[in-house]
Amino acid sequence: MSVPTVAPDVGAPTAAKTRRRTRAQRKPGSTGGMVVPTIFMLAFLVYFLMPLFWLVVASTKSLDDLFDSFGLWFANFNFIDNVKDTFNQDNGVYLDWLRNTVMYSVVSAVGAALLAAAAGYGFAKFAFRGKNLMFWFVLGSVMVPTTALAIPTYLMFSKLGFTNNPLAVILPSLVSPFGIYLMRIYAEAAVPSDLIEAARIDGAGEFLIFRKIAFRLLTPGFVTVLLFTFVATWNNYFLPLVMLSEPKWYPLTVGLQQWNSQATAGGGATSAFNIVITGSLLSIVPLILAFIFLQRYWQSGLGSGGVKG
Repeated sequence: MSVPTVAPDVGAPTAAKTRRRTRAQRKPGSTGGMVVPTIFMLAFLVYFLMPLFWLVVASTKSLDDLFDSFGLWFANFNFIDNVKDTFNQDNGVYLDWLRNTVMYSVVSAVGAALLAAAAGYGFAKFAFRGKNLMFWFVLGSVMVPTTALAIPTYLMFSKLGFTNNPLAVILPSLVSPFGIYLMRIYAEAAVPSDLIEAARIDGAGEFLIFRKIAFRLLTPGFVTVLLFTFVATWNNYFLPLVMLSEPKWYPLTVGLQQWNSQATAGGGATSAFNIVITGSLLSIVPLILAFIFLQRYWQSGLGSGGVKG
C-alpha cells in the first residue's frame, strides 16, 4: 500500500513574501513619503535656531570682531569680558533690570496662576446665576490685544498713583483670561465631582476642598498657566514702557532697548553693541532654567493626576 504524498503549497510562501513586501513598503519612512515633511521640519528648525545661534556666537566676540569677522562663526573668545562689561555698564544697572524682571515675572506668574486656578475651578464645579454669561465675557476678553489696553490702563493707574512703580506692571499681569479658560477646561476633566461631594459629606469646607484636593489635581494646569504668564511677563515690553519712567524700575526688555537705541544712535555710543548682545543672551537663560525646573513638577503632576483620576 503506497503512502500518498502531498505536493508542497508553493503559493503560500509566495503570498507570505508578497504580504511582507507590501507591509515593508507601507512602513513610514521606508519610502520617499517622509522626505518633504523632513525638509520642512529642518527648514523650520534652521529658521528658529539660526537667530539663537547667531546670538551665542556674537556674544563671544569683541566689538572689533563683531564687525570684522564672519557673523555665523566664532572669532576670539571674549565672552567673559562681555559679561563683565554688561554688569558694569551704567553703574551696574543691568543687575537692577534683571532683579526687576525676576520680581515682576515671579509675582505675576504665581498670582495669575492662583487666580486662574480658583476661578477656573469655580466655573467648572459651582452652579450660580449668570455663570455662562460671565464665562463668555472672560472668554471674549481673550480676543482683545493687551497692547490695546495699555493706554486705558495707564490713565486709570495714573489717577490712582500707581504709575512708575512695580504695581504698574504686576497688577495688570495678574489677570489671565486664557488661564481661566484653560483651568476651567482642565478642572472639568481632572477633578471628579464625586470626590468633592464625598469631601463635603465628611464635613470639609469649600476652601479646604480646593486647597487639599482640587489644587493637587490641578497641578499640571497650574504649572502651564504659571509658565505662560512667566514668559509673557518676562518678554513684556510695551506695558513697562508705558507705565515706567525711571530706569531703576525698568525690566530687561525696556533697558536693553534703551541701550540698543544708544548704540544705534552713534556718537561714540557704538561700544554698547556687544553689551546689548551679551545682555540679550543672558536674559533668556532664566527662561530656559524655568522650563527645565518646572518640567519635573509638570510631569509629576500629570502622573499623579492620571493615577488619582
